[in-house]
Amino acid sequence: MQKPTKIDAHTNVITWFEIPVTDTSRAKKFYETILDIDMRTVQAGDDEELTFFPSDPDVIQATSGRVTGVLTKSPQAKPGAEGVLVYLNAYPEIQAVLNKVVPAGGEIITPKHLIKAGYIAVIRDTEGNRIGLHAEE
Repeated sequence: MQKPTKIDAHTNVITWFEIPVTDTSRAKKFYETILDIDMRTVQAGDDEELTFFPSDPDVIQATSGRVTGVLTKSPQAKPGAEGVLVYLNAYPEIQAVLNKVVPAGGEIITPKHLIKAGYIAVIRDTEGNRIGLHAEE
């Protein structure tokens, strides 16, 4: 039996994420507002929509170290406050992002607090998902 290959220090363990939503336009507006980003939505079949977080399609994620994902609306995707917690990059300053959460329709569950790698906080988005935020400042 062959030994498993170690993950290279330049490769992320996570390569993709999906955040389930019930209202694509509401969720898209929320994330665009709090993160100051532009997202694009595409139909992925009759009953599925994918709204992409920004990424560079010319860069392969597995080698670039960049992780991205989507908001996904489908019969199988159910928003929830339990389960895996994904942390989004709140660069350059977490407080600037947190200041936009409540006005954009979200809720701050765990306020900003210091850890060895910077600051983290946990929010609830407009769809009821628990989402982490991280920034060095």
